[in-house]
Amino acid sequence: MNRRQAERVAWTIAAAGLIGTIIAWIIAPAAFPHAWLAALSAWLGWPLGCMGLLLVHALTGGRWGYALRLQLVAGMHTLVLLLPALIPWLLVMPALYPWARPEAPAHLANGFYLNLPFFAARGGVYLLIWFGLRFFILRALREDEPDAALARIAPGGLILLAMTISFAAIDTTMSLDPQFNSSVYGLMAMVGMGLLALSVSLLAAAVGSPPDPETTATLGKLLLALVLLWAYLDFMQFLIVWQSDLATEAPWYLLRSCGGWGIAAALVALGHFLLPFLALIWTPVRRSPGGIGSVAALLVLTEVIRTWWLVIPASHSGFGLIDLMAMMGLLAVGAAFALRSPLSPQVRPPLLPASSAAAREQHG
Repeated sequence: MNRRQAERVAWTIAAAGLIGTIIAWIIAPAAFPHAWLAALSAWLGWPLGCMGLLLVHALTGGRWGYALRLQLVAGMHTLVLLLPALIPWLLVMPALYPWARPEAPAHLANGFYLNLPFFAARGGVYLLIWFGLRFFILRALREDEPDAALARIAPGGLILLAMTISFAAIDTTMSLDPQFNSSVYGLMAMVGMGLLALSVSLLAAAVGSPPDPETTATLGKLLLALVLLWAYLDFMQFLIVWQSDLATEAPWYLLRSCGGWGIAAALVALGHFLLPFLALIWTPVRRSPGGIGSVAALLVLTEVIRTWWLVIPASHSGFGLIDLMAMMGLLAVGAAFALRSPLSPQVRPPLLPASSAAAREQHG
């Protein structure tokens, strides 16, 4: 299957998912808000994570960034879909967030933060920073020396990206329960976005143009590091909440550990940590495009399940067809958009550093 065929398949899936979501919204409007928020949260991690990885590579260097630059740029391009995707979410905000309703309790301890005017102001800042960074990254990639240009904006860009992602995660998903508090929630969101972006880019590279075994092994090590970091942060949040056993925090986990959501939590632990860890510590898997692609696909699928696990229980209803339709529609639109315009004609193709190119020539 070539790129155009893959794009047509993605558009077909996107159309089916979005049409199904609209029909389900009309039939059961109460189920739509959380379904759309889950899909929006899962998809948004892709372009923002790609942006972060591009900036990280600008500071650290390494062949892994050159091997995935085209895929990372393609993922970052999909950020333009955020503006239309926000419209349905804005329309259903009162159904999502207790603090956004007219009858919201005035005695909320964090009411100074969780209120509509301040929320709207923060959201405008997030959008301004994200689209501004996208513009400057693309402009740097068009210059004669893109690495040097990216390195100039990377320090400040990463700081801004980290801060906005942290607060956006708190605003959009953690505030579904205004009583719940977690000091590590924003950091978990950042690592999760980086892991998702790396997994999608690795999967695309493995299917399209696999890198050489050495670079593949390096990418496997980076993927393993992010898997371990995410697992550590997730376990620490759980441990602190369990140890504290506070009435404002424990119900968040209790809600997500009952019935089918307990099974979903086990699947997340299995597919987002245990299985990838066991696979990636094995050198043949890390050096194999097929092996690393399979691990990346598992991580992407598990991230979708994890986002459902984070968002849908707050609706106090079970998983439904609309949740699947919304996720399928929005993710497929992003994939189709990336397949259509992964390489802007103005962006120079990435080249390996001279030292790496020379090393390749020496080895044959």
